Amino acid sequence: MSPNDHINLLMIALVAVVGLILLVTVFRIQAFLALLVASLFVGLTSGMDLALIGKAIETGVGGVLGSIALVIGLGTVLGRMLAESGGASVAAETLVKAAGGKHLAWALAAVAFLIGLPVFFPVGLMLFVPVVFALAGRHRVSWLVLVLPVVAGLSIAHGLVPPHPGPMAAIGLLKADVGKTIGWSLLLSVPLLALAGPLFTRFMVPRLIVKTPILPPASEPNVASNNKQATFPLTLSIILLPVLMMLTGSLAALLSPEGSSRRSLFTLLGHPVFAMLTGVLYSMLILNRHCGFNRTQLLKFSEECLGPVAGVLLVIGAGGGFSRVLIDSGVGEAVKSLAANWHLPPLLLGWLLAAMVRVATGSATVAITAAAGLLAPMVTSDPSVNRELLVLSLGCGSLILSHVNDGGFWLVKECFQLSVSETLRTWTVLETIIAIAGLGLILLLNTLI
Repeated sequence: MSPNDHINLLMIALVAVVGLILLVTVFRIQAFLALLVASLFVGLTSGMDLALIGKAIETGVGGVLGSIALVIGLGTVLGRMLAESGGASVAAETLVKAAGGKHLAWALAAVAFLIGLPVFFPVGLMLFVPVVFALAGRHRVSWLVLVLPVVAGLSIAHGLVPPHPGPMAAIGLLKADVGKTIGWSLLLSVPLLALAGPLFTRFMVPRLIVKTPILPPASEPNVASNNKQATFPLTLSIILLPVLMMLTGSLAALLSPEGSSRRSLFTLLGHPVFAMLTGVLYSMLILNRHCGFNRTQLLKFSEECLGPVAGVLLVIGAGGGFSRVLIDSGVGEAVKSLAANWHLPPLLLGWLLAAMVRVATGSATVAITAAAGLLAPMVTSDPSVNRELLVLSLGCGSLILSHVNDGGFWLVKECFQLSVSETLRTWTVLETIIAIAGLGLILLLNTLI
């Protein structure tokens, strides 16, 4: 392709992204519908064979959902089982007691991150609302001291660590390794959690004067009165079992000889679908044997939680279709050429793309999916790019500057009865710290490895 062709394709992609943003933010079109419209626009205006546009969308949707739909569905069920077991409050109480009153913020940041591994951000936040205020009253500290570490832990887990939808979408599009991505994300999460959680809290809370929220009466769990809560060891085992299986599978693949039976076994055990399925079945066993839930209740929990995830899967699937059209139309090659001319490292370019879409649309999932689609051709043709760190770079970019167009912004505001200004000064700044500090740490890791 000539430079002029590349420029034309880049302009088409720019118009498509701007149109996508306008459809979502101004016209309030559902994100997955907007992505499909953007895909058709790119296909029609780039000169693709008309008969191949629909095929490209189908291929893209099937390609990305084929690798992550089951994982996200299983993760949703696992999160619901963890919520019904009462594990969040048990884990919080245990770690707070171990840490002592002086380290409440650090303990809650750690437990929020752990609980956030298998559950979506909104679910985790609702689990922690009563826990935060109960602990604040018991230990006579400002509730805001405990809120910010909690939302930091949940946000980092949701944005960076598989099997959450955003990272899993990027892994599927960029063909990254799940186990390695989990390993790097866990390593990266430690300093980010400290910086955006307790350290930021220590700086910001003395500068804020907010009213203590008036809380509604605590709702009782939807279980029989004779049901028991999961203990802390059982809760920890439910959370960590699938994570450790995926990590072990990747590690065994590196250490075992090619074609050996041991490598094949660990590859199966570490496959995300098998690991998440094992975690779900184990959590059901715990809820049945230890907590006293019967099979009818377990079936109800697993059925009820799968409806809301359909919207997430549609967005991710449509993002995969958009990605395939961008590749087949030649836009991906044009982006690669642009990056070469600008001398931007893929990690930085991916972060910038995800950040721009995030700020414009408010959706982290749309941001990471669109950015991964644009970068996929570059990554597949350049073996020097660390795909796992690129996934994390996109994840950090997709968290930046949460504001009034982000559902998470309003969820945090309403749960803790903050004003818009207070939410901007706390939640928005916290998310931006994660995004910028995360990029810096990723670039540092990339130079070291």
